[in-house]
Amino acid sequence: MRVDLFDFELPPEAIALRPVSPRDAARLLVVRPGAATELTDAHVRDLPELLLPGDALVVNDTRVVPARLDGIRRRTTSQGEGVQVEAMLHKRIGPDTWLALARPGKRLAPGDTIEFAPPQGAQRLIAALEEKGEGGEVTLRFALSGPELDAAIAAIGHIPLPPYIAAKRPDDAQDRADYQTMFASHEGSVAAPTAGLHFTPELIARLEAR
Repeated sequence: MRVDLFDFELPPEAIALRPVSPRDAARLLVVRPGAATELTDAHVRDLPELLLPGDALVVNDTRVVPARLDGIRRRTTSQGEGVQVEAMLHKRIGPDTWLALARPGKRLAPGDTIEFAPPQGAQRLIAALEEKGEGGEVTLRFALSGPELDAAIAAIGHIPLPPYIAAKRPDDAQDRADYQTMFASHEGSVAAPTAGLHFTPELIARLEAR
């Protein structure tokens, strides 16, 4: 398969860098299956009129973890001591251990120490790189564990924006609210469950009244 066939040009003005407000004003494409597929433009707020008796609505109740960490590799080489590192946490495998995708992978090796820290502030989070896999995946064992580690990640981590947005602007405090759904109650997601972002309490009340 030629993956380049999936490439396309998207005008910059067509890329929304912030979500619409209210959330349920987002556009919705309705696809009605049948002999002749019917496509209809609607809005998420129209959902109560589109669902039929017996339909099931499933929601994701996980909270998004600020899973992107920026840090510096602390190892002296012929190229110098510090190397800027970006680690995207994607799976927790122990109280103090995460699998992550790290860049630049070629500059990292087992035994390295990475110091994660915000651009400004005194807080630091230290991790040892224990294993290095394929595709830039690494195993990071942090100096903190359990709730202490969770709090440190929440303090210095970044919300992982979609690449097409991250290329246009840095993340900020507003993203920490915008990328959580109204259902979010359990920590765990490293990417926003985007379909749920469009629901509002008012929309849920209308759905429950059906």
